[in-house]
Order: sequence, then C-alpha cells, then structure tokens
Amino acid sequence: MGFSRDELESFRDAEIDDLVGPGLRLLFVGVNPGLWTAATGTPFAHPGNRFFPALVQAGILTERPGFARGLNEAERERIVGAGIGITNLVRRATARAAELSRDELRAGAERLRANVRAWRPAVVAIVGITAYRDGFDRPRAPSGRQVEPLEGVPVWVLPSPSGLNAHATVASLAEAYAEPARAAGLLPAQEPSES
Repeated sequence: MGFSRDELESFRDAEIDDLVGPGLRLLFVGVNPGLWTAATGTPFAHPGNRFFPALVQAGILTERPGFARGLNEAERERIVGAGIGITNLVRRATARAAELSRDELRAGAERLRANVRAWRPAVVAIVGITAYRDGFDRPRAPSGRQVEPLEGVPVWVLPSPSGLNAHATVASLAEAYAEPARAAGLLPAQEPSES
C-alpha cells in the first residue's frame, strides 16, 4: 500500500494510540510517529523501518506483522501478548524527528515518566539516542543501558530503526534490541563466552 506525498502530508501532527496491555515487560519508546505510521495507525510502519524485522531476527517476536493497512487485532494481541509495548516520546507525527523542538522532547520525557509509573514495565528501551539526550537532558548519554533508571525501571537507549539511520543494520539492531529483551525476561540470558 502506497501513499502520495499529499496523502502523507495530511497526517502531519496526527497521533496514534499507544500499544500497551497487561503483562507489559518491555516498553519500546520511539521518538515520534512518522507520517506513514500516522497514516496506518501502526508504530514503526514505514516500509524502510527495521524495527519489526530486528525484533524477529532477535527472537523477540516470532513473525513480522503484515501491517500495510495497519495492525489487525490478532497482530496487536500477538505483540502485547509477548509482553511488548510501544509508545513515543512525542505524540505528534512529523516527516522527520529533526522537526521536533527540545521543549517537545522534554515534555514527552515527562509524559513518559508518568506512563512508566502507571504501566510499570520491567524495562524501558528508548530507540533514538539524540531524542533521549535532549528529552532527558543527558547530553553525553551513551548507547546501551543507562546508569539512571526511569521511575525505578532500567532504561536502555538503542539505535533508531529508521531507514535514515545509515549506521544500523537489521542484524546490529537485533543484537542491540536483544539486550533489554533479555533483561525483561523475554529472551533467555546469554551464556558467557569462553575465552
């Protein structure tokens, strides 16, 4: 399913619902919905986005959703039933995350704090290091597990799965996303390697 540029532009500033449910173990936090995501009502829906392929390659999900027209109820239940939730720092859709202001990211960080208090995931994984640094005022935060938890919950900052992130591959994203999934109990602990 394709969209014209004008059709996509008509979804600017639209919002999508959070994908969360009971038994939430791992909450993935995107920066904000892209226009394709807003058009389909589905997180990480752009065909060039590597989020769902990385989750499948990591073993976090068993199959990639076929969400050309949006997630169907069975796909939503499969994701939520796996203990996964998806939200965004900023709710409004833009063509690029660079269109967001620091004030929006900071307000989104406060909203995320409230949601983490309410939803109580075991682990939070924020996909987008620049948004994390700006939103949480951590200009030197590294990728990976953060020293400071979020409302008592361990936090990982992970590479963005956007096709605009040329440094990441599905394989490197799968490796990075597996770490918080192991911490959340969604994947078995990694065996220490023998040296």
